Amino acid sequence: METLYPTYFGHEQLEVYHLALGFVSEVYRLSETFPKSEQFGLTNQLRRAATSVALNIAEGKGRGSDRDFAKFLYQSRGSLLESVSALQISVKLGFSGLDQIEALLAEADRINAKLNALINSLDTGV
Repeated sequence: METLYPTYFGHEQLEVYHLALGFVSEVYRLSETFPKSEQFGLTNQLRRAATSVALNIAEGKGRGSDRDFAKFLYQSRGSLLESVSALQISVKLGFSGLDQIEALLAEADRINAKLNALINSLDTGV
């Protein structure tokens, strides 16, 4: 897990956080190709959902308790699944092709598995 910047906070030590950052970056690259008319529609929604994956991991880690962290991980997972739906919608609307989102879907699956494992490791009964 290589970073381009120094790490100071606990969430930066989590592999899933770095995977989420990469996911956001790729979502932004793909959504740049969407029609300009979607700037405040699907483009914005997809970018916000993808960004929320990483932001919720960071915020949850900063909350202190495992129970609170788990709640934010659930929110992160929800945002990830929202991103997947938006990517699928982009294909349905012809803004991208299935071949363009396959790698993102595979990465989302990997992030989802990591989030689930982290949630399960907290074993908080949330």
